[in-house]
Amino acid sequence: MSETTHVTPISLEILRSALTALAEEIGTVLMLSSYSPNIKERRDFSCALFDIQGRLIAQAAHIPVHLGAMPDSVAAALASFDSFAPGDLIALNDPFLGGSHLPDITLISPIFVELAGDERLIGFAANRAHHSDVGGMSPGSMPLASEIYQEGLIIPPIKLWDAGQLNQPLLALLLRNVRTPEERRGDLTAQVAANRTAIRRMQELVERWSLPILEEHVEALIAYAQRITRASIEKIPDGTYSFEDYLDDDGMSAEAVKIAVRVTVYESDLTVDFSGSSPQVRGNINTVAAIARSAAYYAVRCLLPEDAPMNHGTFAPVTVIAPEGTVVNARPPAGVAQGNVETSQRITDTIFGALAQALPELIAAAGQGTMNNLTAGGIDPRSQQPFAYYETMGGGMGAGPECDGMSGVHVHMSNTLNTPVEAFEYAYPMRITRYQLRDDSGGHGLHRGGDGLIREISFEVPTDVTLLSERRRFVPYGLQGGEPGQRGENRLIHDGQESSLPGKIHFRAAPGDRLSIASPGGGGWGKPATLIDKD
Repeated sequence: MSETTHVTPISLEILRSALTALAEEIGTVLMLSSYSPNIKERRDFSCALFDIQGRLIAQAAHIPVHLGAMPDSVAAALASFDSFAPGDLIALNDPFLGGSHLPDITLISPIFVELAGDERLIGFAANRAHHSDVGGMSPGSMPLASEIYQEGLIIPPIKLWDAGQLNQPLLALLLRNVRTPEERRGDLTAQVAANRTAIRRMQELVERWSLPILEEHVEALIAYAQRITRASIEKIPDGTYSFEDYLDDDGMSAEAVKIAVRVTVYESDLTVDFSGSSPQVRGNINTVAAIARSAAYYAVRCLLPEDAPMNHGTFAPVTVIAPEGTVVNARPPAGVAQGNVETSQRITDTIFGALAQALPELIAAAGQGTMNNLTAGGIDPRSQQPFAYYETMGGGMGAGPECDGMSGVHVHMSNTLNTPVEAFEYAYPMRITRYQLRDDSGGHGLHRGGDGLIREISFEVPTDVTLLSERRRFVPYGLQGGEPGQRGENRLIHDGQESSLPGKIHFRAAPGDRLSIASPGGGGWGKPATLIDKD
């Protein structure tokens, strides 16, 4: 460091902690202020801070599939507007312009500070939250669709607030196109409050540190993150490592969909190449390139020390090649609702499958590899108003070299919680009739994969139901001699008769019907001790 620098190891750690705590506080405000169980209880949201160039400078430990892709949202906002003013707030959800899938609405606020009587732009606050309904062909806006127009209302980067003034006609347009407008209004208001908290806290940081010193530390923090990432990549043996895995189907046909990856390590650079993956498909398991990058960044982050900062510098040594027109980088108007939740999981599985060849004593077996997405909607007799429910469900975590996998948890690109039974039954005309671990569903091995869950829901009113799940055909793989985890299962109990359901289905449930979802177990790691003894 030069003699004039104000950066010391201690001051850099203080700033890193302050920025991370700030991002976590944004999330707390959003969680406590929100209306929907999906955000308040499941915490299906993410928050981050960016500098004036749109570079990520800090993020909370929220949803991996959101956080790796959110820089694209900020880039889209920067490209869409020539200038910003205090009080501006940009909304977007277009997956082909920085979003992920339509239910994820991102709000971006420019951060201004007053210096010498002038307002100066210093960066951006952003949060992304999954809304339980944004219109489209089925309640919950996660349909079995063949194009994005069927999935819901598409919002390009647009100012929801302009210089402190709410764009009331735009808000009215948004709320008129969803099934649950008051819940959406409440959740959007919570997102606005979260960003306003970020602006106040950043202004306080500038007052405490001064802008030049703060900017100097941000540059040092980004450089520090890049050094840590490069040092971690250098520990991986140079070479190219390939792996393939498959999605069960696209929801429109029975054909499996391939995800192929080649991970190339050369010194301190890492390239993730998805050439060879299936062309984009008719069903909406396609995803945009931002999600492929997000999965790659997440996998690399898992190789770093736990306390390593996560910012723009972390991404710099990683190159992602996602050929346009493939399932990992689809062209519009492809449907992408499932891509964000299901394909992202399979992309992650393939990357770790490749890295396991380079780091056999470090990488864990496959987790459940799905989010078990369930959406449901109808008319709530208590209010005579529409309701829309969305939830993902945990399963088994893959076993690792040192321990068994955890049971009944969200893995990899999800990282949400469940909706507690009490909150679920209070909010919706449905009941939870069974909720337990799925015993012995994890793969056997020296270390066992975690067990999945069984969650059974009883419908009290006629309900439109969409189930989007994976690993019902292809099992979660084991590693180093460990056995795979069990496939998931979906079943419907109607008039006392139980029938098997496919992994992806839309149906109309009658009062008294029960839906049982058994999530996959995680893969096992290492040969079971009995086999080792025989060898």
